[in-house]
Amino acid sequence: MPLLPLAALFGVITFVCSLFPLVHAFRRSLGTGMMVLLVPFYLPVYAFSQFEHSRKNFILAGFFGSTALTAVFLGLGAHALEQVMMRSPSGF
Repeated sequence: MPLLPLAALFGVITFVCSLFPLVHAFRRSLGTGMMVLLVPFYLPVYAFSQFEHSRKNFILAGFFGSTALTAVFLGLGAHALEQVMMRSPSGF
């Protein structure tokens, strides 16, 4: 079950990478910041269309790559945990 800590690690990376566009949006205006924060899937739209940063490519690659890896490791870790929980006790 070492996959669940990896999922948590990539989840933290996703969170940190999502803070950059979020802070940028709130500095732009309160309405834009609230949309990025509350409207589902507006963060990627904003990140590609209006987000300006010198490391934009690395931030977006970290965000999308870590999001995908988090989903994969969560799925694999949950499946492995389910398999461990479904094993019948061998001593009974």
